[in-house]
Amino acid sequence: MRRSGRTNDWGFPRWRGYEGARDAATIRLCDRHGCTERGDCPAPKSPNSPERWMFCQKHAAEYNQGWDYFAGLDAEEAAQRESSERQTHSGYAESAHYGWASSGDGTRSRDELRALEVLGLSPDADFDEVRKAWRTKAKKVHPDVRPGDKDAADAFTALQLAYEVLRQAEERREWRG
Repeated sequence: MRRSGRTNDWGFPRWRGYEGARDAATIRLCDRHGCTERGDCPAPKSPNSPERWMFCQKHAAEYNQGWDYFAGLDAEEAAQRESSERQTHSGYAESAHYGWASSGDGTRSRDELRALEVLGLSPDADFDEVRKAWRTKAKKVHPDVRPGDKDAADAFTALQLAYEVLRQAEERREWRG
């Protein structure tokens, strides 16, 4: 009788154990002498070297405790290295925009948050604060106060739009109850 090479899990990989292949999983051990833990934390062997030690978390923390990443570099080289690494990791800073970083409790839309930024208010400001901030800022850049000033007219238009967005949102909230 010929046996099929198929498994009995009907194609649902979560029913198998992780690393459930037939071959043994390769695990790298910690490079610290005598340690039998899994070595999955890289640590540089020397400054400006691509070679890495692979330690367990405990030994990586011990190794990095006295590590000075900018050792042997003058101020200009250190600044250059810092700026080059900031450029390569800038995607992480950009992704904070999409999280819950500063959007209050999540009850406001993106348009409302932008309008609050225009008025210089925090995401959890109530409508009375919005009205006060709008009046204060609008008095400074109103076209009657500054006739012929295009920048002031643009600022007044932005304030008007921001106030209108927040006013309509407040009316929707009151209507919903």
